[in-house]
Parts: sequence; structure tokens; C-alpha cells
Amino acid sequence: MAHYGAKVVVPIDLKKKPWEQKHPLHNRWHPDIPVVAEVKDGEVFRVEMVDFSGGGITSDYSAEDVKHADQSIVHYLSGPIRVVDKETPAMPGDLLAVEICNLGPLPGDEWGYTATFDRENGGGFLTDHFPCATKAIWYFEGIYAYSPHIPGVRFPGLTHPGIIGTAPSMELLNIWNEREREVEENGHNSLKLCEVLHSRPLANLPSTKGCHLGKIKKGTAEWEKIAKEAARTIPGRENGGNCDIKNLSRGSKIYLPVFVEGANLSTGDMHFSQGDGEVSFCGAIEMSGFLELKCEIIRGGMKEYLTPMGPTPLHVNPIFEIGPVEPRFSEWLVFEGISVDESGRQHFLDASVAYKRAVLNAIDYLSKFGYSKEQVYLLLSCCPCEGRISGIVDAPNAVATLAIPTAIFDQDIRPKAGKVPIGPRLVRKPDVLRCSYDGNLPTTKNPAASM
Repeated sequence: MAHYGAKVVVPIDLKKKPWEQKHPLHNRWHPDIPVVAEVKDGEVFRVEMVDFSGGGITSDYSAEDVKHADQSIVHYLSGPIRVVDKETPAMPGDLLAVEICNLGPLPGDEWGYTATFDRENGGGFLTDHFPCATKAIWYFEGIYAYSPHIPGVRFPGLTHPGIIGTAPSMELLNIWNEREREVEENGHNSLKLCEVLHSRPLANLPSTKGCHLGKIKKGTAEWEKIAKEAARTIPGRENGGNCDIKNLSRGSKIYLPVFVEGANLSTGDMHFSQGDGEVSFCGAIEMSGFLELKCEIIRGGMKEYLTPMGPTPLHVNPIFEIGPVEPRFSEWLVFEGISVDESGRQHFLDASVAYKRAVLNAIDYLSKFGYSKEQVYLLLSCCPCEGRISGIVDAPNAVATLAIPTAIFDQDIRPKAGKVPIGPRLVRKPDVLRCSYDGNLPTTKNPAASM
């Protein structure tokens, strides 16, 4: 009989560890990580994946797993997958068009989590304000998510992969490692922004600790060599990677540059929902999941469609085409931020400082409606809120905005005449799961904010 539907090329057994899977997973970028499957141009295929932690963060009602999470292991990716057109593989200089035909949580595993890491263990965008490890568990009801730890909120998820990318060439890998090492070693002295954005480290350099390279056996000479060179998966780069674009859902296309023969496509870090910026860092609704994909090879597409922005032809970036399926919201409450930090110091057209102010303004406002600030921080990281750079030319202030759909709340959160309403329904007794902060780094306080 004819076979209809997507062919499973990377299956996942949730009872097994990432390195015990039929096709062992990897958590680094390197051209020599072995291919686990081959697909043809135009073929619909299914890739399954674990959550980004590989099961290290659980559904237990405790944040201890987040506090002590091993950052060296993130993210576990499914792949690499070799893409061919008839018998000819994708080649360096081609463009790989990857269409997301379908996606979702793995059946029987319909839950997720949002968290903040301890400040001593990666932190997040606002780690100087929220240094403690926290966690909220979410449960899925079809397209909707709700959390017992952030009550009074329910919203449809815009499900997407946080990571999708092609393998770098050795030349591109060396470019990454050189520039990121420069930032990590010298950034504290040369980058003024480090004074007001406190996520650390400044860059995650290659490390053998926690390294998994798919089918390459740990401890061998081959593994040792590649592990010392392979790039971490934490930032997005020229190959795509960890772009965390929340709108890449059903019907979307990603146009990825090809740097090695076969393209060697990998994906992972599935999100049920995410807010723009994923501000708490472990900040989407993280979950296991699947993608059903279809690839098309555009021969010579890098030269035709991508203009390098840098010293080599490798300094390009992917193009993303957003699909037609998104939640519909008609009413939004929008919070503005400008490039003036919490101490009142002016920064010049700094969009990061402006966005930080917008998020802080939203957190402080929503905490007036019966939520803890930790609840709002996690919520803004995972609900379908929209971040924008609204102004970037009117010196000295950059202007950033954060728009929150009002329909996700079970109460009216708009300003009104009179005081903020107070009542039993508005006092939210449950809170996020949290741990103590045992470090000694100073926290940032806004002297004019509400407690």
C-alpha cells in the first residue's frame, strides 16, 4: 500500500537519555558531526526532539532542577540530516528552503515549563533584578496553555522550534570561535553595555564539559578533537541556530545558507509559546515535540539572495517567511521603554536598555493586579507578547515597546478611573516555584518602583 504522511527520520523515546536514542542527539555545531538520516528535496519528513534540557528539568513542583541545571549540555538537537536533490546533495553556496508543514508536542507529553536560571548559573535578561531560580509548569489543552503557578491566565500557543540551522564549515566555525573568544576575554573592559546587562558569561566558548556529538563515541581521539572546536548552541549565528523567532509556526519557511555538503540540518528546543525576546532565558514554554518538514534546495541561492555583511562571503544571515497560522488578538496594552537605565543614566540610542525598561515597566504595572513580579517576569517571557524597536534615530533615546494581549487575563488590566480593584479573585495565592539566591552579586533596585 502507498504510504501517506511524513516519514519519521529521527524518532525519540522519552524513556531514554539523549545519547541513548536510536539516533544519538548532539548539543554542538561542527561540520564533522555524523549525519543520522538523509531526505530528498520535496519529501515530507518528521523529526522528533526532546526538550532543550534533555529531560534534566522535570515536571516536579520544585525549582531545584533549574537552580542546578547543567548549562554545558544545552541544547540537545536532532540531526544532522543530509538533504539531496535526486542524487546530488545540497552544496556550499546553495540556499536550503525549509518549510514547517506541521508541529506540536509529542503525544502523551503535553506539558512544558518556563523558568529563570540562578544568577550564578546563566541568569536572564533581568537577572540583576531577579537573581533566584524560578519555575512554572504549564499544561496544554489543545492549542491552549495554563499554569497552576500563574493563575488567571490562559492563552493559545504559537508553537515553534527555537533552533533550526545548518552545519557550519570549518572556516565559519573558526570565525565564530575567534570573535566570541574576543568578547568573552575582553568584553568587560571594552563593552560599556556590560554595566547594565548582567547576563553572564558574555559568550559560551567551546568546552568538552557536557559535550555530545551524536554518533561519535565520547572519550575517543576524534571526540576529543571535535569537542574542543565545536561551537555551543546558545546564540543564533549565520547558520540560523538559536534564533527563537516565535512566529516560525505552521506554514513558515526558513531560507538557510548551506556551508557543507548535504547542508546537515539540525533542529531542537521546541517551544509551545514564547514572548518576543524570551526574556527570562529559559523563558519559552519549553517542551518535547516534533516537526514535519519539507526541504527545497535553491542552487547558488546564497550568492543570488544573501548579501554578506562582513569581511567574507560567509557573513550572511537566513531569511524567514512567516506562516499564515497565528492567534488573533485585537486589544493590546503597550509598555514603552527608553534608553535610560534604572539609575537615571542616559544611554545613546541603546535598544537593549530601552527594551529592559519596557519589560520592567510591564512587570511593575501587572504586579498591581495580584501577581508577584516573578510571576509576571515568567509570563512575559512565554506568552504571545510583541516586542518592537519603535524608535532608533531620535538621539539620544532609543524607544522599545512591549505589547501584551489583554485577552489572556481573566480580569480587565487596563487603567481606569479610581484605584486598582482589590478583591479575593485578584489576590493570587499560588506563586512560581522558586529557590533562594545564595550568591553575593549585587542586585539592581529601582528606588521609585512599587515593592
